[in-house]
Amino acid sequence: MNELIDAICDYVRKPYTDYAIMLNGKWGSGKTYFWNNNLRDKIDKITIGEKKYKTIYISLYGVNSLEEISKKLFIETNPMLSKTLKKFVENKKGNSIPEYVKTGLDMANLFGSMNFNSDKVDFSKLFTVDDKVLCFDDLERANIDVIDILGYINNFVEHDGIKTIIICNEEELAIKFKNDNIDFKKWIATYVLDKQGRIEKKPITDVSKFIEDDSYRYLLDKEVSFLFEKSNEYQRIKEKLIGETFEFVPEYKYVLNSMINKFSYNEKLYEFYKKNYASIENTFLKTDSRNLRILKHALNDFEKIYVSVNNDYPDIPYELLKIMLKFTIAISYEIKANNKFMDIDNNDEYISIIFTSQILNDTNQMYLREFDNKYFINCDVKYRFFKFIEIYIRTRILDEKIYKKNIEEAIESINKVTDINNKQYLKLLNGEYWQLSDFDFDLLWKKGINEIKFGKVDFKDYVSLFTVYKYLINMGLVDYSIEDLKQNFIIGMEVSANEHINDIDMLRALTSKDIEFSTTDTDFKEIKKEFTKIKQKTIEQISAKKSISLFKNLPNSPSKFYAQLTEEYKDIPVFARYDMEDLYKKLSETSNYDLNKLIDILTVRYKKNKAMLKSDSKNLKKLCTLIRKNKNDKKFNSRVLKNALLENIATAIENLIN
Repeated sequence: MNELIDAICDYVRKPYTDYAIMLNGKWGSGKTYFWNNNLRDKIDKITIGEKKYKTIYISLYGVNSLEEISKKLFIETNPMLSKTLKKFVENKKGNSIPEYVKTGLDMANLFGSMNFNSDKVDFSKLFTVDDKVLCFDDLERANIDVIDILGYINNFVEHDGIKTIIICNEEELAIKFKNDNIDFKKWIATYVLDKQGRIEKKPITDVSKFIEDDSYRYLLDKEVSFLFEKSNEYQRIKEKLIGETFEFVPEYKYVLNSMINKFSYNEKLYEFYKKNYASIENTFLKTDSRNLRILKHALNDFEKIYVSVNNDYPDIPYELLKIMLKFTIAISYEIKANNKFMDIDNNDEYISIIFTSQILNDTNQMYLREFDNKYFINCDVKYRFFKFIEIYIRTRILDEKIYKKNIEEAIESINKVTDINNKQYLKLLNGEYWQLSDFDFDLLWKKGINEIKFGKVDFKDYVSLFTVYKYLINMGLVDYSIEDLKQNFIIGMEVSANEHINDIDMLRALTSKDIEFSTTDTDFKEIKKEFTKIKQKTIEQISAKKSISLFKNLPNSPSKFYAQLTEEYKDIPVFARYDMEDLYKKLSETSNYDLNKLIDILTVRYKKNKAMLKSDSKNLKKLCTLIRKNKNDKKFNSRVLKNALLENIATAIENLIN
């Protein structure tokens, strides 16, 4: 890192330069941190003759025009400006300066005889930078053409010899050039290819379908690059403007130490981070991302988790806190890559899916096996998936119920206080049986069969557990008929669904998305089909019960109805089995004010839950028919607003279904 600082300082010390230098590095690698904490001070100490250089830092993040850059430079190069004026000039509407500001400062001395009442002030003429070193950061994150920005910067560099440093991520620049207005580019490229006779399928009647045709994707991408590729133009101006490009490879140890030191105000957390420095560094290096910004956010997020856990569970095992720290860092990086972890509800399911997918040689859940092998390969702690942390990283919300459940289960797993007679089948799901003696294993799988057929297995675990038993039978470890096994599983699923029909965890299991395994095993597919059938039947039974409880709130307690519909019953198809004649009557008697809310609530309810809309749609169509049928009834003709509101509800329902 010292060599990089020396090289950049040598550029600044040169008597005259007609080029800028570039500091290139990945997003989040610490380039801006390096500028603020290492490079800037070194440059500010450079004196050549009577000239003492001063650095000016300009972030191009979100900049919408070259004028905005001029404003930023104007502000930074005029220390006499008051904070009030600086704030005003920074405002996008600050092209003219009001009289009261001019009166407050000696604007005549500062700006000469300029006309401030003009709507257009050329800020680029209001500053000099010949004794400054300019640093332009976030080049790839500006909202204007990068070529225009580089041309603007070139005016300082080539004509005035101003020392200039550009900080950017050239990988992101390349993506930006390629994806800018990509649909329009593809449309034009398709038109050109068609006119040149280079497309076999003629004539093109639907451009959108051609664009989506995989067989032409290579040809289309190549033509887009030929017609619109700006990278060549970028390379030309870069060669003219940039004299040297330095690749930024940060010293992670130094940056990580600095991150941890910032938590010194929280003594307990600070000491915890210092003691676990090696684990933090090791987890970070396994991410393959090298994105220090995500690590910084992860350590900040863990502060909330650490403080909450220590306050609520002061005797929590230290080993669990270490696992939670590792999980927080790991999941922070993985969530940036995908949202698949949203489908995992708890640690048991996490362990079970990893084990089941290995047995099936499944590729759908490969990401979970890779995640576990990457971060927890030598971990002896069984509890290593914390749903409350995953939710917190994603949403910034600490779900109190899930948080307490996770921590208490994790502590039980460490202290081994769980009833040994409870849920023996879990030892089969998570692979613990490999540690048993032959005698204990024989007892275990037989107890597991009893738990299966008497409905003692959590409903959502049945499919995975079947996979384990079939694997053990095929391995010759369990002496049991496959047909008998399937029959016991089907009976057990029926019992489990019925016995736990009012349990909130059961409801969540029924309405949550199923974990999909990719396999050709016919027995597995048969059990999965039965599972889906029983699940759907149970959901409908629940819906029928819940709908009576829900709709009794209309028309007299609409606020309670809406609260239940959007919270308690948000994932239950309560419309599927309810009498639509009765619902129409209730809606007809509901006040116009409360009726008007229903459209938005239905839209939110079904926007992302297409499966539930499918269940409800048949009955909702009946409701639409009833609304249209009764609208023309003479006895309802006087209800102008009511009929209009009901018609709006019918239209909204049809739009959702369509």
